[in-house]
Amino acid sequence: MYDRKTWIIVALCGSLLAVNLYFSRQNQQKIAEQNPPPAVQEAPKAAQDMTVERPAVIDAAEKTVTIETDKAVFTFSTTGGGIKFVDLKDQFKVGSKEDRIRLNQTGAAPIAALAGDEDVLSNVSYTFVESESVEGKKVVFSGAYPGGVTVKKVFSIVSNGKPGSPYLIDLNLQVQNGSGQPVPLKNYSLFLGEAAPIHAKEAFPPSYYWHTDGDIHTGDTGKFSGGWFKSAKSLITEQSDKMEYAGVADQFFTTLIRPSEQQISKLWVRSGDLTLGDHKLKSIHGGLGLPQATLAANETKAFNYTIFAGPRHNAMLRQMGGDWSDIMPYSVFGWVANPLNRLLNWFHYAFRGTGTQWSWGLAIIALTLSVRTAIWPLYAKSTRSMKRMSKLQPEMAKMKEKYADDPNRMNQEMMKLYRTYGVNPLGGCLPMLIQIPIFYGFFRVLQYAVELRGQGFLWVHDLSQPDTRWEIGGVPINPLPIVMAITSFIQMAMTPKTGDKTQQRMMMMMPFLFFFFCYNFASALALYWTTTNLFSILQTWITNKLPEPELKEKKAVPGKKTFMERMVEKQQEMEKMQRLRQQGIDPNTRDVTPKKKRSPRTGG
Repeated sequence: MYDRKTWIIVALCGSLLAVNLYFSRQNQQKIAEQNPPPAVQEAPKAAQDMTVERPAVIDAAEKTVTIETDKAVFTFSTTGGGIKFVDLKDQFKVGSKEDRIRLNQTGAAPIAALAGDEDVLSNVSYTFVESESVEGKKVVFSGAYPGGVTVKKVFSIVSNGKPGSPYLIDLNLQVQNGSGQPVPLKNYSLFLGEAAPIHAKEAFPPSYYWHTDGDIHTGDTGKFSGGWFKSAKSLITEQSDKMEYAGVADQFFTTLIRPSEQQISKLWVRSGDLTLGDHKLKSIHGGLGLPQATLAANETKAFNYTIFAGPRHNAMLRQMGGDWSDIMPYSVFGWVANPLNRLLNWFHYAFRGTGTQWSWGLAIIALTLSVRTAIWPLYAKSTRSMKRMSKLQPEMAKMKEKYADDPNRMNQEMMKLYRTYGVNPLGGCLPMLIQIPIFYGFFRVLQYAVELRGQGFLWVHDLSQPDTRWEIGGVPINPLPIVMAITSFIQMAMTPKTGDKTQQRMMMMMPFLFFFFCYNFASALALYWTTTNLFSILQTWITNKLPEPELKEKKAVPGKKTFMERMVEKQQEMEKMQRLRQQGIDPNTRDVTPKKKRSPRTGG
């Protein structure tokens, strides 16, 4: 068991967590009182809790028209000639089953509005060409810009029945130069829309991305912040000779514009200030430049684009084919996250008969058990290695005392001890090393799994949110992370102890660090980690019931050195070179001391 000092540290950390949560809540309330949100015009019900700190564009003569699919309602506006906002039919705000998610809700312009090369233009009033529009399927706008440039936009739904098509809109853009002077198209861009946190609990930094030459590149609002070695930015631009698409996104949803073919183009993005209830947050918006071509006098050019406005649903994006799934923000852990997401959806399909209140939670548990079962042999091997290491502790303590003044000799003797009994000192670390990419892959999957929004399990109302059940003095009480921490301590108490007291105390703090990490994160992650702990407890109990491993001397293979022996020799060699340098001797200088001449050989 652990000594009193360790438990004092644990208790102090718990107290600090509670104090931090309490005062952070109090500080947010003070900020809200000192900085009340600015008065704005009454907004639709879906937008009442969100305001953007910039003047709204108001056009008294604005006319709107809608196109509706089975998944989304696209509202088009004559102000800017684009998609003013998109309402998603089966996605709702946190805690509601009525208020739909609305994309580009705070946008300074409609999606696909013609913007400048680095900012939003004043929204030109377009004419709705009713004679060319087809009700429910196609919307046609026509508008004129200063300098003799006229623009015609034809928006139409993609009704091919393929995955993702309910969130797609085709755009045919026709630009005519009615002036007598050439017009460089690089001065114009299509507005990508604005991405902003939809709820205070979905406040991950909004991001932007662009796909070029087969690779995805990303950034978020943090790129606009200043620091010790950089100043704050108001504009970020990215140039590409093979621009394939670009977009902006919040935690779960995105809008993007994709040209029909690669083009030489530029992406520009800016960040804005957002007031969401009593929270001061950041939004992000941008534009995709038109191809870098010049429109001659009286010339007309047409460009085709596809607009996507919907959820970043990995399974759907994969079914769309091509590089659509690249917009999932899995980062370097995509090689782990993608298979995990596929398995998660497969298990959900298998449990679909249990109902929405159970299927996703059971899918997370089944996925966790599958992964843990797969690495069981490695875990069992490492546990036996840790037990054998623990049996060497008395001998190692003697060596530390005997060679306290000679670390090199102590390391050599320890390596001999490991080799004699065939013990790998790193064997117990292998399960932890393997769990790290799995954990972060799971973290990415659950962080951006739009499938989990609004899905409950047991007492959890929404697996994408913390499972807050009560508040005590302003501190939220989330049961799952607490259960996770308790099971972590139990599992660690059952694990064979290796290393000295300091190392054991450090390992004791690991469950508490995960508790801090998971406390205000999605409850799905705490469910995964709790299931992992319970499985490990069972696994350790079964392993402890097996016969204890014997500590037998292993016959050494002549001339063969273990990995640890080679590492120690390398370290000793480096220390030797360091001592030579301290003595002013170049360790790379060859020994040129004259050797004694050999007497000439005589034949016989």
